[in-house]
Amino acid sequence: SPPPEFFPVAHLRDAINTVLDQDGAKALAYEVSEGYLPLRATIRDYVSALGIRCSPDHVLITGGTQQGIDLVVQALLSEGDLLLTESPTYLGIIDIARTRRVQIHGIPMDDDGLRLDILENYILDRHPRLIYVMPSFQNPSGRVMPLHRRRQLINMCAEYHVPILEDGIYHEFRFEGESIAPLKAVDEQGIVIHVSGFTKNLLPGLRIGYVICDGVHYERLVRVKHAADISTPSLNQRAIHLMLERGVLAQQLERNNRELRRRRDIALAAAARHLPPGSRWSQPQGGLYLWGERPKSGPTAAELFISAIQTGVAYAIGNVFFTNGAGSYHMRINYGIQRPAEIEEGFKRLGRAWRDLAVDYAEMDKIPLL
Repeated sequence: SPPPEFFPVAHLRDAINTVLDQDGAKALAYEVSEGYLPLRATIRDYVSALGIRCSPDHVLITGGTQQGIDLVVQALLSEGDLLLTESPTYLGIIDIARTRRVQIHGIPMDDDGLRLDILENYILDRHPRLIYVMPSFQNPSGRVMPLHRRRQLINMCAEYHVPILEDGIYHEFRFEGESIAPLKAVDEQGIVIHVSGFTKNLLPGLRIGYVICDGVHYERLVRVKHAADISTPSLNQRAIHLMLERGVLAQQLERNNRELRRRRDIALAAAARHLPPGSRWSQPQGGLYLWGERPKSGPTAAELFISAIQTGVAYAIGNVFFTNGAGSYHMRINYGIQRPAEIEEGFKRLGRAWRDLAVDYAEMDKIPLL
């Protein structure tokens, strides 16, 4: 999530007080499983600015984007069914698939995202029930799928009748380049299920996400949502609704992206200064993360992690983002959550941990094998 200093605490306090004054006990009662109707209508208006056309009856409010993903997996897949993702992919989808006993397999990416030639072979050979993608500032790689690839993906999946689950949580975290329409905005076949929310760009702890889809998928999702927790807390929904109506999100996005760009630049410069020659880093135009690969002549990311912890710095080990355990020399670093001075110090400590461990590796190479 973004750092706490980004959170609009004063706006939330005022919104909650206003909701309680106006709605009283209604704000503390159960809400319908679909979600608070005025919030769904506001989300309809909000996503229309992104090019997504829908009605409030196509919007389901969830307990964060993570729950939205989980509900889709439960609604569309049964135990043993196959789910395809990008490789690497979001750790949360791997955890969900394994918890729900669904097979999951990662499809390699190129600079433009998912390799469609490989994807098509898997569709023909393995008959997946769902494809999960994060086309904008993909977690962890930071890649952005261009518009032509998005259209090709939709057309392919429509031809083979495979639904796409689009995770759009980072779509508006762009601080360079031109915005690209979400998959759902260019979906003329109704094949895309869009999930997103306000946990990254506004208030993580309120856990307000949403799913946008059509027809029979929506009906299934409502039933699964009701079985999971009946509804997302009404007070949280009403507070977020009021904040959206007051324009708080637009203010937050402008501030967040300006600061995230600064932190991205600091992180890339610090990585170049402090980490070993031969390291390769993503150059993200948005999002929260750097994705790096270090030389294979030294320790793995898991081995370095132990040494790094001892110096007071941590990162996400690369292989947790791969369905097959690959990525031993990759790491994901969250520059969004740290203050600029902490970013510089963190890379300095990470470089020290690398050098200390590299010395140990050099000594090990001198030991004869028996």
